[in-house]
Amino acid sequence: MKKDMTEQEAYLQLAALCAQAEHCQQEMRDKMRRWELDETVQNRIVARLVKERYVDDERYARAFVKDKIRYNKWGRRKVQQALWQKHIDADVQQRVLDEIDEIEYLDILRPLLKQKRKSIKAESDYELNQKLVRFALGRGFGFDIIRQCLNVDDIDIEDIDDDETD
Repeated sequence: MKKDMTEQEAYLQLAALCAQAEHCQQEMRDKMRRWELDETVQNRIVARLVKERYVDDERYARAFVKDKIRYNKWGRRKVQQALWQKHIDADVQQRVLDEIDEIEYLDILRPLLKQKRKSIKAESDYELNQKLVRFALGRGFGFDIIRQCLNVDDIDIEDIDDDETD
């Protein structure tokens, strides 16, 4: 498609792309591979983009994690898997994932579980909780935090019932 593209043209196009939104090195390499650019040219362009701070995998990972958790309501595991697929270094992944605010993280899972609870048909509380756990695990949340949210939700329900009987 763009086989006759020069190194400078490719660089300018990628720099313009990076100026609009955060991108990681792997996305740049994928794009250049589709353009059928030579691997040595790809390496030079990526090195230049990194040197000139158009591409910064850690900055990208921070933005990616924040967006996926806040807007897509993904859990840590799903985010970590997506970062792995984008070839983000494991130490960068760990550093960025460790920065996630626990309270905000819980504030995302609780309403998600409450909303899902309304649409689940179950014959017992046990079955309901199993379905909620499977749902949250599929979203990438860890079992401990799921259990913590379900226990809190159960306590909330019990508190409401106790208030009504008094």
